[in-house]
Amino acid sequence: MNPSSERLGLAQMAAAMTLSGTLGVFVLESGQSAWNVVFFRCVFGALSLFLYCWARGLLRPGLFTARTLALALAAGAALVLNWVLLFSAYRLASISLATAVYNVQPFFLIGLGVLFLGERPTRGKLAWSVIAFAGLMLVLRLFHAGGAGGGAYLSGLLLGLGAAALYGVTAIIVKRLKGIPPQVLALVQVTLGAAMLLPMADFGALPAAPLQWGCLVALGLVHTCLMYILMYSAIQKLPTTSTAALSFIYPAVAIMLDFVVYGHRMDASQIAGVAMIFLAAAGVSLNWTWRLPGRARPGPA
Repeated sequence: MNPSSERLGLAQMAAAMTLSGTLGVFVLESGQSAWNVVFFRCVFGALSLFLYCWARGLLRPGLFTARTLALALAAGAALVLNWVLLFSAYRLASISLATAVYNVQPFFLIGLGVLFLGERPTRGKLAWSVIAFAGLMLVLRLFHAGGAGGGAYLSGLLLGLGAAALYGVTAIIVKRLKGIPPQVLALVQVTLGAAMLLPMADFGALPAAPLQWGCLVALGLVHTCLMYILMYSAIQKLPTTSTAALSFIYPAVAIMLDFVVYGHRMDASQIAGVAMIFLAAAGVSLNWTWRLPGRARPGPA
C-alpha cells in the first residue's frame, strides 16, 4: 500500500469520525423533532450527493437491477428509521449514553450473520458479546432504578438499541450490494428517506432562527454528503483494522461534546458500563483474541 495514500486515508477517516461525533449537538441545537431532523437531513443530503455523483460521473445507466434496487431501498428504509430512533434517543437519554448503547452494533451484526448468512461466531466473539451485554445491563439497570426521569432515560436507551439493530440490518443488506458506488447507494437511501418522511414532517413547526436552519443544512451537507465521501474514500485506502480502530473517534468526540456543551456527567458505575461496551466493541472490530491462562507459548525454533 502506498504510504502517502494510507496517510491520506487515515486523515479522511479521522475527519469523518470527528464529524460523526458532532452529530448529536447539531441534532439537539436544531430544535426540531426527530422526524423533521431526519427529513431535512435526507433532503439536503440528497441534493448535495446528487450534485457530487453527477459531477463525478457516477450516475451511469444500468447500475441497478430490479433485485439490487429493492435491496438498496430496504437498506435505506432501515438506515433512515435508525436515524429517527437514534435522534429520539439523544433527547430522552443523553448523547453520551445513547451513543454508547448504539455502539453495540457489532453484536447485532454477529446475531444477524448467524440468522441470515449462516456464519458461526468464534468463541472470542461470543466472549466479547457477554462483556458487552454485561455493560449494557449495567447501564440499563442504573436508569431503570434512577428515580425521576428514569423511565424517559430507559426509553431513550431502548431507542438507541433499536437504532443499533436497524443499522445491523442495513449493514447485512449492503453486504449483498457489490459493484455499486457507495456514494450512489447513499444517494438512493437519502432520497428514499425524504420521500418516506414527507408525510411525517411538521411544516408548521419549522425553525425561525437562522442558527437552527444552519444546523439542519449542516446535517445534510456536512454530516451526510461530506462525511460519507470522506468515510468511503478512506475505506478504499485503509486496511480493515485501521478503519475499525479510527471508528472509536466517533463515540469519544460525542461523549466529550456532551460534557462540554450540555454538562452531562457519568458517574463511576455508568462509566464502567460504557467502558465495557466500548472494550467489547473494539475487541470484535479489531479481532482481538483471547489467550487461555496457563497455556504455554511455543519457544523459538
